Amino acid sequence: MTKLQKKILVTLVILCLITPAGILLPAFFNTGDAWGEWSAQTVKELVGYVPKGLERYSDIYKAPLPDYNVKSTDRSVAHKSGYYIVSGIIGATVTYLVMILISKLIVRNGK
Repeated sequence: MTKLQKKILVTLVILCLITPAGILLPAFFNTGDAWGEWSAQTVKELVGYVPKGLERYSDIYKAPLPDYNVKSTDRSVAHKSGYYIVSGIIGATVTYLVMILISKLIVRNGK
């Protein structure tokens, strides 16, 4: 593993650990949903209308774990924070593996 790869890996781990800030800060300030994770209905309430693209595409993809939660009845911030970290680790792992694959392809084709 190169120094650059180690730095990227450390950065990804740090980002995974701070992902719960997206729900902790809104919960701390009592502002509702995590910033940017709004439904079309919430956007309509916030800005008065739903952009056409959001309206058209908002129902196409359904997340495997809506609201980062395994149990829909469990709304505790501590559990949601744990699920955010797990989601971050999964996303970072996939990103890291794709980066390794692409870098190996570039190195192989460059020689």
